[in-house]
Amino acid sequence: MIDPLLLPYLSIIEDRKKHFTATARTMQGDAARLADNCNSHLYYGLHFEANEWVLREWAPNATAIYLLFEGNDWQKNNHFSFKKLNNENWELRLPAHLLHHQMLYKLLVEWDGGSGERLPSHTLRAVQDDYTKVFTAQVWQPLVPYQWKHSRPNTAEPPLIYEAHIGMSTEHQRVSTFVEFRLYVLPRIADLGYNTIQLMAIQEHPYYGSFGYQVANFFAVSSRFGTPEELKELIDTAHGLGIRVILDLVHSHSVSNEAEGLSYFDGTDYLYFHSGERGKQPAWDSRCFDYGKPQVLNFLLSNCKYWLEEYQFDGFRFDGVTSMLYYDHGLGKAFTNYSFYYDGNEDVEAITYLTLANLVTHQLYPQAITIAEEMSGMPGLASPITEGGMGFDFKMSMGIPDYWIKLLKEVPDEQWHVGDIYYELTNKRAEERTISYAESHDQALVGDKTIFFRMTDKEVYTGMSVFDHNLIIDRAMALHKMIRLVTLGTAGGGYLNFMGNEWGHPEWIDFPREGNGWSYAHARRLWSLVDDPNLKFKYLNAFDREMIHLIARTRLLTYEPRVLVRDIERQILVFERGNYLFVFSFNPTTSYSDYPFEVRAGKYLTVLSTDNPAFAGANRIDESIEHFTQYLEKKNLLSLYIPARIAMVLKFAD
Repeated sequence: MIDPLLLPYLSIIEDRKKHFTATARTMQGDAARLADNCNSHLYYGLHFEANEWVLREWAPNATAIYLLFEGNDWQKNNHFSFKKLNNENWELRLPAHLLHHQMLYKLLVEWDGGSGERLPSHTLRAVQDDYTKVFTAQVWQPLVPYQWKHSRPNTAEPPLIYEAHIGMSTEHQRVSTFVEFRLYVLPRIADLGYNTIQLMAIQEHPYYGSFGYQVANFFAVSSRFGTPEELKELIDTAHGLGIRVILDLVHSHSVSNEAEGLSYFDGTDYLYFHSGERGKQPAWDSRCFDYGKPQVLNFLLSNCKYWLEEYQFDGFRFDGVTSMLYYDHGLGKAFTNYSFYYDGNEDVEAITYLTLANLVTHQLYPQAITIAEEMSGMPGLASPITEGGMGFDFKMSMGIPDYWIKLLKEVPDEQWHVGDIYYELTNKRAEERTISYAESHDQALVGDKTIFFRMTDKEVYTGMSVFDHNLIIDRAMALHKMIRLVTLGTAGGGYLNFMGNEWGHPEWIDFPREGNGWSYAHARRLWSLVDDPNLKFKYLNAFDREMIHLIARTRLLTYEPRVLVRDIERQILVFERGNYLFVFSFNPTTSYSDYPFEVRAGKYLTVLSTDNPAFAGANRIDESIEHFTQYLEKKNLLSLYIPARIAMVLKFAD
């Protein structure tokens, strides 16, 4: 009914829904709801039960499993061998005194023709040896569990997301911690007005430089950043500030590592993953889950439940969804028409898993936020499950940052087409809510640049003093503010910014690796730049604060934008949203006095201007002026002075 172009594919869409319904019924069993039956983390892994330790594993192909720890000098010992419960599951029970909090352990798994040391599939903590770099499981059973002080923020406000990476959140050339982030970065986020934090790289990953996207231990908090309790305190403190925290969840693939991860856990390549080439993600050198196996579905759905309940996360951003949806992972493919979504290349089992994950997440916490990182634009992704969709609350508008980069790289300022800008920023399916962003972490990875650095280049090193005047810096400052305001002002439901980019963090992101001498120089945030009163970064930060607070205070993202002016020749764009007018002039040289356009009759007041001196503007706008409409030629016209390269927000006050 919403999109008649989907009618030719109705039977395919209905078949997908039937597959989901049947799978959900099977997975739910006799439980009252599906979420009640997703408890692999309560059965498998290490647990303290009835004054003894119990460790269970799913390993159908194994012929024997042994516990290795300091109690047996890390040697195979029959006293610490698992008992096979059935054709699939193994169990070991130990007296309470043999293990204690923070003790290290791992498994030795044997199968016909081989063996290997493994970490438990559901380990809650893995730590890396400083010298050997080997990961080992660690018993995590503190005497006093963390006591939560704050409940989740009871809000359904549109998400204004601050994307953050704990490790690179310090200025020091090292890995930062949960404690440091809570003490020094969280107050910055609260001051800026963001109501949601998206935490990256939380699930344990062997290679720090993977940005957290090569996960090995899905139930373990990355020990690089601190303890589980320290993460809980961070989330708890954010909740006390009214800020939601969502997890960047990686269920699209798993690291290929065998010693740390799930690959070849019991000697087979098909336990958690597809066998052969289908089980490999060629672009990421990683393993692809078999979403058709009930045990794998239980593992992943239980993982969603675990992070929601144990750590009180407020939702998830699902990474790599495009890779999941298609057998070819969508690699090198342009999705130019609907036939590409229904040509048999789609993995119905993966589509079913994503739908199940959204169902479980919202059963457990109805106000949870789920976001899909997906670039193909498959219909139904962010549509309700009841309407045949996959149930995501939002999808990332991944074309927007690509558009800004293309515009900045290829099109001279005087040729910027405001009609194209508005179209690209608002182009989405009518039934979907989206997260708009000018740049995330992706746009600043090594080999690329942040938007601000792209516009300033080497001038950022010499031209940012408040005592200097530099035309390149002036342009970059103006466009940085305008690009963010127009992206947020047209957003289809939510907005995202990556840590530090709000104030124009220079250069790129590059994690320690062999190619850069294992340097942390670009895996950090240079907060001293924005804190230095003698540098202009503070002006961009101040503008971002005012912009975010305005959007949050007025709940503008709950209204649909409506374009009023697309003046291609003069490069002027005007649209309204709720009771607010957004006025942009992308013209780099020409100002216009008494520029008229039709609006609602009444009085308008300026509430935000990129030209304000507090934001390094040229102070060409008198923000105290009350603007009244005039009725001319049967139209209510508002006439404004619109200088070159400026953006303003005006409130309808009467």
